[in-house]
Amino acid sequence: MPAAPLPSNERARLAALREYAILDSEAERRYDDIAAVATYVCNTPMAAVSLIDESRQWFKSRIGIDSSETPREEAFCAHAILDDALLVVDDAREDPRFRDNPLVLRNPQVRFYAGAPLVVHGGFRLGTLCAIDTKPRSIDAGQREALARLASAVVTLLELRRTTAQLAMALENVRTLGELIPICSSCHKVRDDQDYWSSLERFVSSRTGSRFTHGLCPGCLTDLYPEIAESVMARVRAKHEQGGGEPTT
Repeated sequence: MPAAPLPSNERARLAALREYAILDSEAERRYDDIAAVATYVCNTPMAAVSLIDESRQWFKSRIGIDSSETPREEAFCAHAILDDALLVVDDAREDPRFRDNPLVLRNPQVRFYAGAPLVVHGGFRLGTLCAIDTKPRSIDAGQREALARLASAVVTLLELRRTTAQLAMALENVRTLGELIPICSSCHKVRDDQDYWSSLERFVSSRTGSRFTHGLCPGCLTDLYPEIAESVMARVRAKHEQGGGEPTT
């Protein structure tokens, strides 16, 4: 049984999968409903929302499948994530990639497989929505299109999950910034919740992702470098006089 080759972007793909924090999560009806519709569309006894981890295939949702995961080397879906197109196997016993697969030779005795890749933000294929049968068969163009659209609905749920987690983290960061922040009266460093002292800039950046540019406000420029400040203001006045406007301060 030849194992599926790794995607060329496998390291980045696995990192993207971690961002969704979905592996080993509880069952959710929204995913189960989509998997159930996939069985109706393809007229199969089994369907699953499958995610391909580093060494396993884990099912977020499964209809007619007993196991919650399988080794990655046995996963049909590990082949399906190699391309954006739908993978359809009419008869696994006639396909050299799968005829010696334990999932074909033993329960659930897979013969037919159709898997639509779950392509998320960044173009990463995290897994599939797949329909499975114990009998050899095929599906027509309409069924293929419907399965692909259902896979898109799964992707929408995944992206919603990731966005919700990001918003929750951002809200927590805002709450942290809204609390009383200990600050040194001498060096003006901030103490964080782990008793580390860092600059206010670093403290804010670590919690909000904000980036800073550096410069001097007009008041500090005048106090620290009066000659430069006067030169700058002279150029500003000259520019506005040429344009007929009044300089602003």
